[in-house]
Amino acid sequence: MMKSIRTIGTKECVVYADAEAQVLLVQAVGEHENDTLDAEIEAVCKAVSVPFVFAGFKISGWEKELMPWADSFVSKETEVGRHAGQTLSYLTDSLIPCLQSEYGGLSCLQSEYGGLPVIIGGYSLAGLFALWAATQTDLFASVGACSPSLWINNWAEYAESHPVHAKSVFLSLGDKEEKTRNRRLAAVGNCVRGEYDLLRRQLGEERCTLLWEQGGHFVTPHLRLARAYAWCINAQRE
Repeated sequence: MMKSIRTIGTKECVVYADAEAQVLLVQAVGEHENDTLDAEIEAVCKAVSVPFVFAGFKISGWEKELMPWADSFVSKETEVGRHAGQTLSYLTDSLIPCLQSEYGGLSCLQSEYGGLPVIIGGYSLAGLFALWAATQTDLFASVGACSPSLWINNWAEYAESHPVHAKSVFLSLGDKEEKTRNRRLAAVGNCVRGEYDLLRRQLGEERCTLLWEQGGHFVTPHLRLARAYAWCINAQRE
């Protein structure tokens, strides 16, 4: 698998690519993930036999670029909640078309739109963004949302009235994440359980899963993401 750091459109991206890729993985990544991306991709490769392309697009303002709307608990900046749409447009109009043009003609797992099936994954706020993005477009075949920040204001109401367009969704959460004195963060367990129940109604029992990981929020996020991608990739073959 070849690794390259490229500027695609307006963002720097880390791209890992097999020559005969069958699926495209996209993920918002921050500076804190620079040291773990190699291990994440290695873990995905060990878990599946399907060749893939992975593109990690760099995010500099985590809350500003990924939150679908403002929540003062996260940030009081007025710009927060206004740019998730721009981030999604970057994916749909720039990053994904670019990679599809390079790798999308070889797949035997063609998406219904042609080209590679696209899986969007993310951790924490990026997991929230991945789920939200899948309610905005039918471009994503599957979603891997690890420890998603579903405790933000009004997510449950939004999700109820805006179903995901993806065909399968993987959720995971650390089993200690809800054991905190902060009441907002402690709500994450019930929020993720509620999302899983909703997805089972929307997609069916066999098209979604909820994995309880060991530990808190910051325990091996890259390996949790690798497990999410492996499940999502396998879901494309069923």
